[in-house]
Amino acid sequence: MKLSDALRKAQGIGLDLVEIAPTANPPVCKIVALGKFRYDISKHTKDKKPASSKLKEIKFRVNIDEHDYLTKIRHAEEFLDRGNKVRVQLQFRGREMAHQEFGMQLVEKVRDDLSGMSQVEMEPKITGRNITMTLAPLPANRRKRKFTAVPKAPEETEKPGAPVSA
Repeated sequence: MKLSDALRKAQGIGLDLVEIAPTANPPVCKIVALGKFRYDISKHTKDKKPASSKLKEIKFRVNIDEHDYLTKIRHAEEFLDRGNKVRVQLQFRGREMAHQEFGMQLVEKVRDDLSGMSQVEMEPKITGRNITMTLAPLPANRRKRKFTAVPKAPEETEKPGAPVSA
């Protein structure tokens, strides 16, 4: 169909003539509402984008035990390894507010321990009874895990009739 005929037909219907494949021989055109066509294209490209990184939160207290600390650090490493951002929040309660320097030391320790997996997006900041810091994951090829999950050792099964050592 000639270009002038196609334009006349599109105007007669009240729609637009849109070129779909300009490199084809002959070029391919379509009679559509341009606004709806653009909207459909934007929806299509939005669906193709990968989901943006989510923000995960890890909460600490000042007097955290070493084992609990390592567990939380392993979880943070896992979140960063999946490409999520991590918000580290340290919460003070009661008289812990008198020694905020201990809280800052703990947040600095978290930052150092996760330095192989992340970069600081928001420096540690004291807001009320909390210290908050946000970490963003490093590119996948630069990430190095420091704390990996400890595999559980298989326990020895007791055999019936076996001598029991005292």
